Amino acid sequence: MAFTDHDTASDPAALAEALRLNRGVRVTPVIAVGEEVVVGFDEPRLRRLLGLEG
Repeated sequence: MAFTDHDTASDPAALAEALRLNRGVRVTPVIAVGEEVVVGFDEPRLRRLLGLEG
């Protein structure tokens, strides 16, 4: 599965995007699946969004 990793500690633009997606809250991970944004690690939701349920 292809993905893009952004290091918010060393990339100011990545940090700005993460803060925009999180409505200004510093939380990691921030995972965008299409138009859906998952803040924090939520395995059941990620599995559902990625079609890996079952």
